[in-house]
Amino acid sequence: MASATIVPSRARIPVSLLTGFLGSGKTTVLNHLLQHPGLSKTLVIINEFGEIGLDHALLVHTNEDIVVEMSNGCLCCTIRGDLAKTLRDAPWRFARDGKCWFERVVIETTGLADPVPVLHTLMMEPRVEALYRLDGVIATVDAATATSTLDRQVECLRQIAVSDRLLLTKTDLVAANDIAALEARIKTINPAAPIIWAINGAVDPAQLLDAGLYNPKAKSLDVQTWLKADAYADEHGHHHHHHHDVNRHDKSISAVCVTIDEPIRPDIFNFWLDMIAAYRGPDLLRVKGMVNLIGEPGPVVIHGVQHIFHPSVSLEAWPDDDHRSRIVFIGRNLPAQQLREAFRILADAAPPAEPANSTQH
Repeated sequence: MASATIVPSRARIPVSLLTGFLGSGKTTVLNHLLQHPGLSKTLVIINEFGEIGLDHALLVHTNEDIVVEMSNGCLCCTIRGDLAKTLRDAPWRFARDGKCWFERVVIETTGLADPVPVLHTLMMEPRVEALYRLDGVIATVDAATATSTLDRQVECLRQIAVSDRLLLTKTDLVAANDIAALEARIKTINPAAPIIWAINGAVDPAQLLDAGLYNPKAKSLDVQTWLKADAYADEHGHHHHHHHDVNRHDKSISAVCVTIDEPIRPDIFNFWLDMIAAYRGPDLLRVKGMVNLIGEPGPVVIHGVQHIFHPSVSLEAWPDDDHRSRIVFIGRNLPAQQLREAFRILADAAPPAEPANSTQH
């Protein structure tokens, strides 16, 4: 994992995944975003849809792909088939004057979709990975209905749990105290993702796009945000109990941050991740981390979904003086203390590393 190499992120097209439950305002938000001049070269892919209104056009259920040229020049491809094939073929299939014209892709999922399979597609397919990089996951959350939806629909829960940005919609329809209660509940599911209000679907694209999570050339502030250990638990794993409500139906999904002070041997770290993926793979929704590996000049950023891990990215330097490794596990019924203890047992039991034959680099 830690030794893998990939095409530099700056050479690949960023993909933003827009998810959110039925009626939460995804399409309204998308329409507003696409009016922004900076998104004029955007390919929009709507994956697994029923009936979706986009740019005042109703895209109805069909067995064929639908391609719509929108008023701002963006192209919308509505598919029911293989997302990986669509992404692989898109640069030439939708070419203009023989050239790939789009500089960004936004994938909008249906409201009932589990976003994890889409993340799998972006990470597992070598030909997709060679062309694209994941910029971030954005979830719309309906302030008026999310509380009841979370009680009934696990899809809504998973959409919130795996997201890097949480977009609160329809806040004008809800009392302030109810919004505060919803935000508190959301933070128990995904403590570090920023909660952004979209007023009538309008939101600044800069708050959602270019998240910097998987682009080593981008700012690392967002990496710091979603790896803040105190958002999940303190260094000893003591969770903030005042955030929890025993009546919540979503308590089975949680986020656990493992913080390691000392630099880590790559072989021990990889074995630890392999072990967790093997035993807890189906329960892992996402794994994100910034790791201090021995022999690396800067932090190594990792990202995984269930048992699949994206090739890691080595940054040239640390963004600040905090060089601790921080790995966030988001999933179902995760044993926080066992995750931490497993690493410590491996680190304590590992034989000394064999001396290198050449100077360490």
